[in-house]
Amino acid sequence: MIALTAADVAEATGGRLHADAATPVTGPVVVDSRRVEAGSLFVALPGEHVDGHDFARAAVGSGAALVLAARELEGVPTVVVDDVQAALGELAHAVLARVRAGGDLRVVAVTGSVGKTTTKDLLGQLLADLLPDGVAPEDGLVVPTGSFNNEVGLPLTVLRVTEATRFLVLEMGADGPGNIAYLTRIAPPDVGVVLAVGVAHVGKFGSVEAIARTKAEMVSGVVPGGTVVLNADDQRVAAMASLAAPEHTVTTFGTISSADVRGADVEVDPSGRARFALVAGGADAAPVELRLVGAHHVSNALAAATVVLALGGTVPGVAAGLSRATPVSPHRMAVTERPDGVTVVDDAYNANPDSMRAALRTLAVMAGRTRRSVAVLGEMLELGDGSRAAHDEIGRLVVRLNVKLLVVVGDGAYHIHEGALQEGSWGEESVFVPDLDAARAVLAEALEPGDVVLVKSSLGSGLWRLGDELAAGGPAVPGAASEVAP
Repeated sequence: MIALTAADVAEATGGRLHADAATPVTGPVVVDSRRVEAGSLFVALPGEHVDGHDFARAAVGSGAALVLAARELEGVPTVVVDDVQAALGELAHAVLARVRAGGDLRVVAVTGSVGKTTTKDLLGQLLADLLPDGVAPEDGLVVPTGSFNNEVGLPLTVLRVTEATRFLVLEMGADGPGNIAYLTRIAPPDVGVVLAVGVAHVGKFGSVEAIARTKAEMVSGVVPGGTVVLNADDQRVAAMASLAAPEHTVTTFGTISSADVRGADVEVDPSGRARFALVAGGADAAPVELRLVGAHHVSNALAAATVVLALGGTVPGVAAGLSRATPVSPHRMAVTERPDGVTVVDDAYNANPDSMRAALRTLAVMAGRTRRSVAVLGEMLELGDGSRAAHDEIGRLVVRLNVKLLVVVGDGAYHIHEGALQEGSWGEESVFVPDLDAARAVLAEALEPGDVVLVKSSLGSGLWRLGDELAAGGPAVPGAASEVAP
């Protein structure tokens, strides 16, 4: 973060200063007292189970210079505000405005029902090639860690910028109308990307149309003269072009011929990795061979390519960068080849019907005709009244894709098992178990050398723990090597 004083923090947040105005705030802004460094600003967020105010004194004892709080704390240097979370956003907005005024910073924001994290990870790798000579990626690039995409995570990411930052990449999530508009007010993007409109969080939004309206808030949030990047393959996203202001540049990506940046001749190899020709702007097509697993990553790659081209990249350079890019965030189609012959595909960070279908199709491709496919599936959360039907349909798709063994974990996912049975699964092809322990027991008995195992669910189901265990080597295949190579 740029260096501030306690007075600067108070001015940016409209807070009441209960500290020496000249107190320097030179360390990172944190909401976890365990992450405090010398000179930090500790943000005392109230929580459902834990109140940050209870840890303010310990944060100062660990080196925090100042606390942003909702009440005065005796003996603790504090800026007191009415709403700590809102004040965090105001501080991020003020810091970003100051850096923008004094430097050459470009802000890229990505939203969509699926693909946000993968796309921002790709951008973080591609934009490193556009940094000026002498500017290292750790200085010139700020990219969210994990999925810091909400009203807390996004401001914390913004507050990592310094005078040396050239590109700030932001992931913007939403679980209700107005979320994207709020986040773009904190950090108005120079380039705003909308990837897709799906049914993730439809239980909170109420309808897919409401989701589309919320994602479209990105378009109006782009700065005057900025670039709006839209997915031409998604009709709801493509229609958002009509919302762009005359001073915006609208650029589309996709696999259809009308897209401005296009992926042509898409193929998927037996490992589930896609290759295609990158076509844009009259330049010669350049080949791309993705290291990411899953055909659905073509769309994410094209989105990232479109952003980088808008910021000055070249088609050959972007294609080469995409071909070098590797997975960054955990539990997202992470492939582990175990010494016992089992291939684990861990995609247990999040799940909705769209991403579930994409992951299952990738499993089918990877297994092909010579290996056994195993799907370990948990609940897709926040689907509202359509949850039963959505889970049922996934079970039916499992059968249509000829997945050899389905293990459904947890009561919330039961209708996946039910759908598989209704579609024609028989015998022990589909197994329902109530919890992780029961799933471990089934897999310990069932796994065989050569199996390809997909683990997929929403994060809240906890199935990611099983994904970690499988990738680490257990449950082991009886009679096979169980030690995982370092």
